Order: sequence, then structure tokens, then C-alpha cells
Amino acid sequence: MKNRIFATLAVSSLAIVLSTPAFSASKEIIQLQTQVQAIQDQLSRLQQSLDERMGVMRNLVEQSTDNLNKLNGTIGEMQKSLQQTHNDYSTRSDQLSGQVQVLNDTVDELKARLTRISKQLDDMQSAQQNLNPGAASGQPGAAAGSPPQNQAPPPDSLYNNALRDYNSGNNQLAAQEFADYLKYYPNNDLAGNAAFYLADIQYRQGNFEQAIQSYDKVLQQYPGGNKSAAAQLKKGYALLELGRKDDGVRELNALITRYPRSIEAQQARDRLRKLGVAPSTSAARHGAQ
Repeated sequence: MKNRIFATLAVSSLAIVLSTPAFSASKEIIQLQTQVQAIQDQLSRLQQSLDERMGVMRNLVEQSTDNLNKLNGTIGEMQKSLQQTHNDYSTRSDQLSGQVQVLNDTVDELKARLTRISKQLDDMQSAQQNLNPGAASGQPGAAAGSPPQNQAPPPDSLYNNALRDYNSGNNQLAAQEFADYLKYYPNNDLAGNAAFYLADIQYRQGNFEQAIQSYDKVLQQYPGGNKSAAAQLKKGYALLELGRKDDGVRELNALITRYPRSIEAQQARDRLRKLGVAPSTSAARHGAQ
């Protein structure tokens, strides 16, 4: 009996000993599961925080994109407005240049007419003083019966007709009339103007090589005329039309240097800007003075 009790106690003790590791292992598993659950909870909260931040970032990006698109649209409108303003300015500048040109022509014509009238009055006065007795008594003079010579049209009439035909676009007739004017009156005050318009007709007709030679004639034979700046400007344009960009740019820069405050100089600067070329250092310096 005593041995049986001892055996039972031994078995019980053994069972307790054998069951102790199993109990410890179960407790560690529970702790591990608890830690895993805590980590999962942290990951969930982290994911939620990331999602919220990503949403905020997405909203900021969308707002920035909208603002950038609006800014690009505003810049585009400003560029369009500036381009339109520049085009309007160029058009007004061309119109003003044409009006000033016409005004200069009118003033030159008036000056030439006054000079001719003054000369005619002087000639009439001299003729009156030099009348010979035969002419005073009514006897025919030596030149009284001489037949009239084949004379050219009066200079003012010939020039005005040529200018009217030029402004009307009747280039062929105007060219002939300006050529006649230079033929009969090469030293007249308006000869430089006639030479310029003759070159300009050639430019209109696309004869750029011939126009360049004619503009050179204006610059060389009539350097002090009021068409010198216009002739140099149009010569530069003609060179550009022929694809001679370097020569054309050089001519426009020379114009700006020579006539820095003229309307033609401003037109030359506008043309250089359209070509993407900055005025030369000397031309820019003269333009700033």
C-alpha cells in the first residue's frame, strides 16, 4: 500500500514536471501573439497616417498644377498682348515714317518752288534792266523770232506728277518720270528725292540688286539729302531680302550709328530684334545717347 502511494505520487510529480514546459511555451506564444497584434496595430495606424498625408500631398500637387496652369495662361496672354502691342507700334511707326516722309517731300517742294520763284523774279528784273533800245521801241529783237526749243517739262510739274503716280502705285510711269527728272534736273534740290523714289520702285518690284545700286547712288551723290537715312534703311532691307543677312545687319547698324535718333533708326532696331540680333556696341551706344 505504501509502495502504491509512493508510485502514485511519483507519477503525479512526473506529470507535473512534464506539464511545466508546455505551460511555459503556451505563455510565450500568447506574449508573441500580443506583440504581433501590437505591431499590426502600429502598422495599421502608420498606413492610415501615410494615406492621410498622401491625400494632403495629392491635394497640394493638384492645387499647384492648377496654379501653374493659370500662371502659364496668364503668361501666354501677356506675351500675346506684348506681341500685339509691338505689332501695333511697328505699324504706327511705319505709318508715322510715311507721313513724315510725305511732309518732308512737301516742305522740299515748297522750298524748291520758292527758290524757283525767287530766281524767276531775279531773271525778270535782270531782263527788264537789260532791255535793249530796239526791244523798248517795239523792234523785234534778235531772239524774238527764234523758234521755241524742245524743252523738258517744268521741274515742279514733272516731280509732282511722278510723286502722284508713285503714291497711286503706277510704278512704271512714276519710274519714267523720276528718271526724266534726274536726266533734266540732276542738280535740283529734289533730285535726291527722285533718285530715292526710283530706287524704291525697284524695291517694290523685287529688283533688289538694282535697288541696292540705286540706294547707293542716293547715299553717294546726295549724302546731305533728307532721304539718306531712308535709303540706307531700305538698302539694309534689300540685302536681307537677298539672304545676305550679315551685310544687311551691318547696314542697319551703320544706319543706327549715323542717324541714332531718326525714325529710320528705330525701324532698323525693330528689324534687328525680329531677326534675333542685338544692335552692335557702337550702334547701341549711339542709340542711348
